[in-house]
Amino acid sequence: MLSVAAAKRRPGFSLDVAFDMPTPGVVALFGRSGCGKSTLVDIISGLLRPDSGRITLDGAEWLDTQRRINVPPERRGVGYVFQDARLFPHLRVAGNLRYALSRANGAHFVDLDTVVDLLGLGALMGRRTHQLSGGERQRVAIGRALLTQPRLLLLDEPLAALDAARRDEVLPYLETLRDRLALPMVYVTHRFAEVLQLATHLVLMQKGGVLAQGGIGAMSLDPRLRSIIGRDEVGAIIDGRVLGVDAASRLTRVRVGGGELKVQTPGLETGTALRVQLLARDIIVSTGPPQHLSVRNSLEGIITEIHDDEADADLVTIDVGGTRIMARITKAATRELGLGKGMRTWALVKTVSLRGHSFTSTASPDA
Repeated sequence: MLSVAAAKRRPGFSLDVAFDMPTPGVVALFGRSGCGKSTLVDIISGLLRPDSGRITLDGAEWLDTQRRINVPPERRGVGYVFQDARLFPHLRVAGNLRYALSRANGAHFVDLDTVVDLLGLGALMGRRTHQLSGGERQRVAIGRALLTQPRLLLLDEPLAALDAARRDEVLPYLETLRDRLALPMVYVTHRFAEVLQLATHLVLMQKGGVLAQGGIGAMSLDPRLRSIIGRDEVGAIIDGRVLGVDAASRLTRVRVGGGELKVQTPGLETGTALRVQLLARDIIVSTGPPQHLSVRNSLEGIITEIHDDEADADLVTIDVGGTRIMARITKAATRELGLGKGMRTWALVKTVSLRGHSFTSTASPDA
């Protein structure tokens, strides 16, 4: 368990946060710019001392201001990846990586060859840092942080300085690290797409405090998330398992809750864990079994909640065999269909609207 509690006052800003994260896993510190995410990561790393607080990782105390415990950064066993790569310009890629390995403390859990393989750095080893693209520099920076043999990896907006193409280049490597290494990570971002793809746990921050926290599946249904990501991105993040390929459509069949979805994610083996985002705006609610429709996906369930979304719309939460999803419908539709808690319904969703990401981490995405 990573347990963090910290308070820090600065002119015009006050930080007061607390969260607990099961390890291993990826906790995303998510919120708008200026909410205190980077300040909190600096406190976790030991680079910034809070006014008060306590930090422990798997029982090891790093900070306890009441007991005057403050382990220095170099003894915390933290790997830190910043927004800018901060590579040594006088060294080649190989030199940057070997320097990190020479500075490692404690037992080695990952070697140079493994890091080079995980991050696809083989072709870059002889290059100077100025010869690298932005995405390549960040991959080297991540590799350098890993080779210090950290107990915790901190990533402070590591993709913020990259364009969309470079972000898409680096994200799969971060997924590989999550799935292959049992290493706790704290990932700072203001992009929800990165949270969706990487996180197992979400800490929602606002104005220096924690608005909500929990497993990514439960947090995707929290109405407080809407104030940050906007109404169009509200929806359930659910974890399923690949059943195989549908012979007729060639789509991937995925078990979710008590039902099945067909998703456009080719090449996945049967049994692979797959995370799917079902946006509330893309779901149609039916009070009877669907017939004669082009929609390929139908999930039968029971309405558990109906909340006001805004003046003309409701958010309807549906339990589909132990997994909850949400649909946004007009208030007029709620009235005309006579929707209410406990009612049997069918949630319909177009295949083209589904987003799927493989997820094979040893940590439960909804722990």
